[in-house]
Amino acid sequence: MTRHEGHGEQDDTGRRAGRRSRALKVVGLALAGVLVLGGGTVGWAYWHLDHNIRSVDVDGALGDDRPARPMTAPSPSAAASPLPSGALNILVLGSDSRSGSANRRLGGGDSTGARSDTAMVVHIDAGRTRATVVSIPRDTLVTRPSCPLSTGRSTAVAYGAMFNTAYEVGGPVCAVKTVESVTGVRMDHFMEIDFSGFAKLVDALGGVDVTTGQDIHDADSHLDLAAGAHHLDGTQALALARTRHGIGDGSDLGRIGLQQKLVKALLQQMTSTSLLTDPARLYRVADAATASLTTDTGLGSLNALTSLGESLKGLTAGQVTTVMMPVVTAPSDPNRVIAKEPAASALWASLR
Repeated sequence: MTRHEGHGEQDDTGRRAGRRSRALKVVGLALAGVLVLGGGTVGWAYWHLDHNIRSVDVDGALGDDRPARPMTAPSPSAAASPLPSGALNILVLGSDSRSGSANRRLGGGDSTGARSDTAMVVHIDAGRTRATVVSIPRDTLVTRPSCPLSTGRSTAVAYGAMFNTAYEVGGPVCAVKTVESVTGVRMDHFMEIDFSGFAKLVDALGGVDVTTGQDIHDADSHLDLAAGAHHLDGTQALALARTRHGIGDGSDLGRIGLQQKLVKALLQQMTSTSLLTDPARLYRVADAATASLTTDTGLGSLNALTSLGESLKGLTAGQVTTVMMPVVTAPSDPNRVIAKEPAASALWASLR
């Protein structure tokens, strides 16, 4: 399946999981500077970080039954650059699995029945200086397509299924296939980070600065914040990402707003931290990021992530737009939503 067995497609068993997306640039840029560690340490550090990364062969599992890749002519500047500069669509997932003791301490629950609790399509424009992050509410009702399983069998098509069940029944492969079916957009890559890894990553970066527009008191996520500016450590940042009952109407839609705020805070912290001049911190960030990361095989190596990170050096927090897929309340269930048309289709068409 991959060079790192154990993170391939799944049937109905839980998998390592997590939340939050800005690992995308954090991972790549941190790894881009790992060679400053110097001397014999470089070889060991490279081997360790490279073997931290776990990968899933999404392309091999899905084959050609997917949206076509857009055909774009390379610009003269792109041809002269050693780094990739084309547009990219990356599905970034976090699941609600509590697999592993560290994840259970942070999230509670058990290690079975994982679902994609957070899903963001990260679209990076050609030139890689602007990006759009589109959150898909987990409670969206969709037609879940038939997905291939590692056993050689396939899941059945499901109509009116909750979006986040795709990960539960078929792992990352089914999550990618479902997103592509819903959006008509080809996912070039897949990334996932788990509970404990996200918290460690935030701590390795020295925390993040977030401003909340209202008081937050959520007994489920154990977060109590007064409205205003806060510097959050890893555990607090994870609690913010999980909060839903202490804000708005208590639905997943309110939580998405907090998650998008956190995405920008992580990116801002990354760009304001001098990782390349602090080898010890650089290594802590890279180790935390890679140890908690699952990717598709196209990003499943230190070289691939480093190249991605270097290609994103021109991307700043101010150039990242965060939006949510337009939705309306589902006629069949007031606790669920469906895509709002034609607005949702127009959004996805802009990313093709």
